[in-house]
Amino acid sequence: MSNLPVVVGFGGVNPAGRSSFHHGYRRLVLDALPEAAQQRTLQSLSALMGLDDSLQGTARRDYIVAHTLIRKIESAAFDVDHVAWNKRLQLRGADASLEFVTRRKQLPERLPAGWQLRDIGGGEVVVTVSEAVDMLLPTTRKLEVSSAGQLPSGFDPASYYASRNHPRGLQLSVFGASDALQSMGIDWDRVRASVHPDQISVYASSAMAQLDEAGFGGLLSARANGGRVSSKQLALGLADMPADFVSAYVLGNVGGTGPSLGACATFFYNLRQAVQDIRSGTVRVAVVGAAESGIDPRVMDGYATMGALASDAELLKLDAGKGLLEPDYRRASRPFSSNCGFTIAEASQFVVLFDDALALELGAQIHASVPEVFVNADGYKKSISSPGVGNYLTVAKATAAAAAIIGDDAVRRRSFVQAHGTSTPQNRVSESHILNETAKAFGIEQWPVAAIKAYLGHSVGAASGDQLVASLGVWQEHILPGITTIDHIADDVQRSHLMLPMQHMQLEAGAMDAAVLNAKGFGGNNASACLLSPQFTERLLRGRHGRHRWSEYCERREAVVDSANAYDEAALRGDLSVHYQFGEGVLAAEDLDIQRDSIGIAGWSQRVKLASESPYANWLTEESND
Repeated sequence: MSNLPVVVGFGGVNPAGRSSFHHGYRRLVLDALPEAAQQRTLQSLSALMGLDDSLQGTARRDYIVAHTLIRKIESAAFDVDHVAWNKRLQLRGADASLEFVTRRKQLPERLPAGWQLRDIGGGEVVVTVSEAVDMLLPTTRKLEVSSAGQLPSGFDPASYYASRNHPRGLQLSVFGASDALQSMGIDWDRVRASVHPDQISVYASSAMAQLDEAGFGGLLSARANGGRVSSKQLALGLADMPADFVSAYVLGNVGGTGPSLGACATFFYNLRQAVQDIRSGTVRVAVVGAAESGIDPRVMDGYATMGALASDAELLKLDAGKGLLEPDYRRASRPFSSNCGFTIAEASQFVVLFDDALALELGAQIHASVPEVFVNADGYKKSISSPGVGNYLTVAKATAAAAAIIGDDAVRRRSFVQAHGTSTPQNRVSESHILNETAKAFGIEQWPVAAIKAYLGHSVGAASGDQLVASLGVWQEHILPGITTIDHIADDVQRSHLMLPMQHMQLEAGAMDAAVLNAKGFGGNNASACLLSPQFTERLLRGRHGRHRWSEYCERREAVVDSANAYDEAALRGDLSVHYQFGEGVLAAEDLDIQRDSIGIAGWSQRVKLASESPYANWLTEESND
């Protein structure tokens, strides 16, 4: 019998705030919340942003609202009006030669042809150049794109632990994994004691690797800019480092590590591995995540050159009739409407999965379950970045998986979609057709569709994690976020069987049993996940484990909920702690006890089992009987 992967913890951060306890989700639907929930959301953001008491009341609310979600890029990231670059320039003398004075130690070891030196003392020389000189002149320019989905103003992941000049994506990974872990309300040592060491696994990565100065960005530009390469930039730049950091500095993990890459579907690629391993019984605890920090002028230059980002000029064209002097930055992302490109964002999202038996044993909170994640490629392609047929397969498979569990009628009436919804013209046409055709095939008349990149922007590898966490919030607050940045649906959007709400959609409690989450990535990286609501998941677990075990579980869960809430209350007060363990509890060969049937590891109460039976033994038996 297959195990069911259950979401028992989640955390991270994106432009809406801290993910755990649904704080980030509530920022998306802030105006639709009851007053008490609004105030708690603002309190969470205030703590995260490090606001003092100088702002109060309406002014405080207005500041928080203005400094979250998509907005004009702030100077803390970089100055969009003065982005550094080098202008190629050729110099030659007004007469036959060119002369200039410089310090001898600043000259290259190998002088260019045609350069002659004359020492003038004091460590300086006159350089005479008989030919034209090519040089790069440091200057600045205005970036064509000024909007992004930035983390809340004032939030700095490096301030929560000894970050030691880590790339920003790794800082976000540590923060996100720690937040998810503490949101469980179960001490990590208790989890470790409940399973074999190799039954824990980490699946996390970044789609674009670490491209800032502390990673590959600095590595590749250092020498060209006259600087030096550091000893850390190459290793810390690798795309698998989020998993490596979480294993080495947050969990002390000695089990599996399986970072996957799938462009904009990267989080789902990691989730798929975790789901498969838990269902098979290989893994009982999975930490799944992705972190991406793409608000960098070099990264944005690349996407803008592709024509993928919503530029200031194109946004002004969309609003030409409004007489705007600068773009409406807040509405830069307009999924399924007249649009001109996606909006880059940064985020870190992590979830903790248990198998269903372990969840009951430890009294874990049940936020949802993930029975299936599907991945399909596009077949032969013309353009590597264009959409193809693979996403039709993944969406249909995920919908069919949901229908197989909750029933066809429930899928028709009690499911919703979290669309990829990037705000590009190509996406609105291709994804709407995929969803609409799937809805037709399954008899869904009006399939509710959310597109949260309207608020958050596109965090690339972490984007599908944003979608999953937002779906958990829908089941908690019973509000499907509307696409509130748009005022019309584009004419080329296929929607005969879709509902694309432009305002938040209030739901009855327990109205949705399942969600289909969709992601489309460059290169044919298509992934769709089937997510079951916490209420339906509990029905499944009661049916499998019986009323008696369920009753015992409910009693154990009370203390877990209290512990989790204590963490959240501390965070709301500004006392959020990040678990980061550097250089402590480091294992060596002498910490192992290697026996024929198992290996003991210092600090772990259970042992790693070694295989004693072959899964292929009967093959040899049958051969001998031929």
